[in-house]
Amino acid sequence: MSTQCQRPACEGGYEDMGGGELYCDTCGLAPVVSPNGLVSSPATGITGGGRASGRSSGSSSARSSSQSSSRASSRASSRSSTSRRSVSGRLSRSLSGRTGSHSVSVRSSAKSTNASGRNRLGAGLVQVPDVPRPDPRTAVMENPEVPERKRFCSRSDCGAPVGRSRGERTGRTEGFCTKCGHPYSFVPKLQGGDVVHGQYEVAGCLAHGGLGWVYLAVDRAVSDRWVVLKGLLDTGDQDAMAAAISERRFLAEIEHSNIVRIYNFVEHLDQRTGSLDGYIVMEYVGGKSLKEIANERRTPAGKRDPLPVEQACAFGIEALEALGHLHSRNLLYCDFKVDNAIQTEDQLKLIDMGAVRRMDDDESAIYGTVGYQAPEVADLGPSVASDLYTVARTLAVLTFDFQGYTNVFVDSLPDPDNIEVFRTYESFYRLLVRATDPDPARRFASAAEMAEQLTGVLREVVSLQTGRPRPALSTLFGAELRVTDTELFAAPTGEVSRLGVRRAEPGGSGFLGRRRGGAARSALPPAAVTPPGGVPGALPAGPPPASATGAAPVPSVATHVRAPGGPGTGSGPLPHTPATASVPAPRSPVPVPAAPQTPPDAPAPRLAGLDVRGTSLALPVPRVDANDPNAGFLAGVMASAPAELIAALQAVPAASLETRLRELRAYLEMGDLDAAGKTLTELESRHPDDWRVVWYRGLTSLVTGDRENAALSFDAVYDAFPGEPAPKLALGICAEVLGQLDNAAEYYRLVWLTDPSFVSAAFGLARVQLAAGDRNAAVRSLESVPEASIHFTAARVASVRARLRERAPGEPLLTDLTAASAQVSGLAGLGLDAVRREQLSTEVLGTALDWVLSGSPSGPQQSAHGGPQGPGTLLGSELDERGLRFGLERAYRMLARLAEPGAERIELVERANRFRPRTWV
Repeated sequence: MSTQCQRPACEGGYEDMGGGELYCDTCGLAPVVSPNGLVSSPATGITGGGRASGRSSGSSSARSSSQSSSRASSRASSRSSTSRRSVSGRLSRSLSGRTGSHSVSVRSSAKSTNASGRNRLGAGLVQVPDVPRPDPRTAVMENPEVPERKRFCSRSDCGAPVGRSRGERTGRTEGFCTKCGHPYSFVPKLQGGDVVHGQYEVAGCLAHGGLGWVYLAVDRAVSDRWVVLKGLLDTGDQDAMAAAISERRFLAEIEHSNIVRIYNFVEHLDQRTGSLDGYIVMEYVGGKSLKEIANERRTPAGKRDPLPVEQACAFGIEALEALGHLHSRNLLYCDFKVDNAIQTEDQLKLIDMGAVRRMDDDESAIYGTVGYQAPEVADLGPSVASDLYTVARTLAVLTFDFQGYTNVFVDSLPDPDNIEVFRTYESFYRLLVRATDPDPARRFASAAEMAEQLTGVLREVVSLQTGRPRPALSTLFGAELRVTDTELFAAPTGEVSRLGVRRAEPGGSGFLGRRRGGAARSALPPAAVTPPGGVPGALPAGPPPASATGAAPVPSVATHVRAPGGPGTGSGPLPHTPATASVPAPRSPVPVPAAPQTPPDAPAPRLAGLDVRGTSLALPVPRVDANDPNAGFLAGVMASAPAELIAALQAVPAASLETRLRELRAYLEMGDLDAAGKTLTELESRHPDDWRVVWYRGLTSLVTGDRENAALSFDAVYDAFPGEPAPKLALGICAEVLGQLDNAAEYYRLVWLTDPSFVSAAFGLARVQLAAGDRNAAVRSLESVPEASIHFTAARVASVRARLRERAPGEPLLTDLTAASAQVSGLAGLGLDAVRREQLSTEVLGTALDWVLSGSPSGPQQSAHGGPQGPGTLLGSELDERGLRFGLERAYRMLARLAEPGAERIELVERANRFRPRTWV
């Protein structure tokens, strides 16, 4: 046998690749064989036409009219000037005077990569039901026939219907187009028992696809494995022939677990017509297509039941893995849809590779499907962005009854208010909005980036459904720097017991005698007590620093929030206006005993003022771009003091975006808002759409008091990265300072349930729940902070006060008193300092004393759950007036011993005397 390649103009030779399979070392094609297996017959020509292909099997093609320079994935669409970024989130929609948000560029995001950390369907987050691998013989069609509604002329410039019925006469399966005269044939060219290439024994037809018949065959040369032969629609169709040959060229070397494997490309002599027909030999993938899986789900009424969003996300992640691999090899898939992906056991595979093309291909026909294909493909051609568009459209088709996706909503999404899955999972909706943005430059930059954000959305969805957090390390943001405002309540200004305190007469004497000036000192709050040397682990206290000149806070609804330099600084929190919308109760991963409901008219406790500046600067910081020329320099100076850091940054020979951003943050930390504003203005002029600049725009606005601009900026970052917790945490703060407590609670809840490392979200959630009057929900939020957290003690202290602070004596308090007593006792072994332990003890015992003196029966009581009777003691004191007074006396005398000598100690001793029960000695 000659080793010279038989293809015209090919100077290569055949090489044995093993198993008797020969391939040309230049063109990559196998030899032409006759029915008896001998090398003979002329070669088939390869034509790379630029005509668009005709319609077939519901697919459509678009003519490419642009040059190679316009085919890059980062090119802008002609619609970019009028494209709509997204429907704003719940927070942005409520802001007055604003109609849109700042755009966010995604061109600086991570590029696609071949690496994958996922080994199974569901990314380890969700269990997707396996699809058993069926017996291949059962998939063979008994009567292979193309339905008349799918018969069209294969000539690209015609596409007229052919083979249709007329009257009582059935449509022809072979003939000539009545419009252009081009021949057509929908008859299978292979029958069961035929042997192709002397190696592949045909078992029958599996299906008819966009490029022709698909056959099941047995590879007699390689362990009798099952393979698929994919034929052409029509040997006279040059576009179809070129597409099939190019598929063999592109994909023979591609190996990926989520892509069907291409084994061979062979030609077979049709004995009936005498023509040489080309066939692609590929891996047999048994299972169900996404279309079949979706259509099998039915409601009791017989309607299609959409796929669970978490299952659809799992499929999308796997598809993006496959597309990312193709993109890394300079290939585009072009036609992803529910028909072209099959689940086999616990794996998803792309099966139809007929539309795959090179990124720099300006000549080949472009295949796509209406309803899935991006709108710019017809003008600009396919790109990485258009591939990602098809994945988002497929997710939409799978997760809700997407009526009109091929006409009314052919390039848009329905209103989220009308789609339940969008209302329930806002992050999922935002991901689809970005991936289907009319401007391809504003979609995800790569399949890897979209897969990362889709995985983040999946983590959030699963966390909401199960109540179990699914944290992950972010590649865009670092961890939150610190947790501020763990002290939720304002310092008490009166006695811990309003009913039990006894006022001494002026000049009178008690056990130690009444000292002069005692009346003035009686207002000293317990929170002011500090032991010698300071209190280890003390909570942050004191008003936030005032704003620098130039800060201009935007007036908003009065809340418990205290803005720097605004009304209320140094004079306690502002009065709270209750929210009209209900605050959603969070799902707590830690079960706690149910507490009796607080009466609706019970007053909300006074909250400590929120340190807006400190809370803002504690938000996660965007990670430094590793490709920035000054990335190494910044890694060494991140811990420097702000003033020193600014001096070092200004001495950098060539400033970069990252150094300027770090300089901006240093100005904010120093309180130099004028310099921060100038730096931000300069960055916005040079990098107006970079997401990091938009993030710092929001941070600067929040620090300076421009709350609405801060909300819009963080909302734009949320649009760009819907799988990241950091933008949601920032939006929770914005909603809180704007007085939108229901929105703040929802954002805090999303972050806390997904990733418990963001402890500030738990405190923020409890804070807005307390402001809305929902004590029980606040207690659940605080008690869900895990014991492993360094803020566990602070959360438990806040939980005790959330249960009891400013409760009416007539309320049913036994359950809360018992729980608070147990928590205070437990905190003693967890590092709670003696001063705060005794302060908490006075608050618990004082509330209990008021409860007893208000007329509630003293001693053990029936529990709120109808179970066994409550305890007879509280923090070691009998649950009656005498026992509680002795307990208060002991706590105040302990605080006096811990206090510095002087007026503070004297006042504590006198408080102990005022609560001590009357005795004979």
